Amino acid sequence: MTGRHSAGLLLFRTPGPDVEVLLGHMGGPFWARRDAGAWSLPKGEYLEDEPPEAAARREFQEELGLPAPTGELLPLGEVRQSGGKIVTAWAVAGEVDPHRVVPGTFDLEWPRGSGRVRQFPEVDRVQWFTLPEAAERIVAAQRVFLDRLAERLAP
Repeated sequence: MTGRHSAGLLLFRTPGPDVEVLLGHMGGPFWARRDAGAWSLPKGEYLEDEPPEAAARREFQEELGLPAPTGELLPLGEVRQSGGKIVTAWAVAGEVDPHRVVPGTFDLEWPRGSGRVRQFPEVDRVQWFTLPEAAERIVAAQRVFLDRLAERLAP
């Protein structure tokens, strides 16, 4: 496998007339003051010998600290993000209370060049958004997943 590959789950629900998706705001100092383009579906990198679907479920649990929903996975395809990472995603229906999320963490030297390594949450908050709201906030390359989900759910 060449390049970096990530897999993730786009959790959705239909509590009323509108479809909502669960997004996480990326943690760490680079994203702290950003909103637009700073939200993502729970995802993470995987190695060549790990099935992408298994990686998507594992990463959901690692990033949110909750088990991945067990429902049917709806393939949403893949996109290449601006940094070159290829993200493969599936949608799955489910329900998560954002207040129950216990995010995983990562280590980062901060401030850069200081020699001090600090721990940051992978996501610093999680929220349900309608598809139009999500489109304003999600990483630009991942917007296509929202469109594909809408197409899959259309009558």
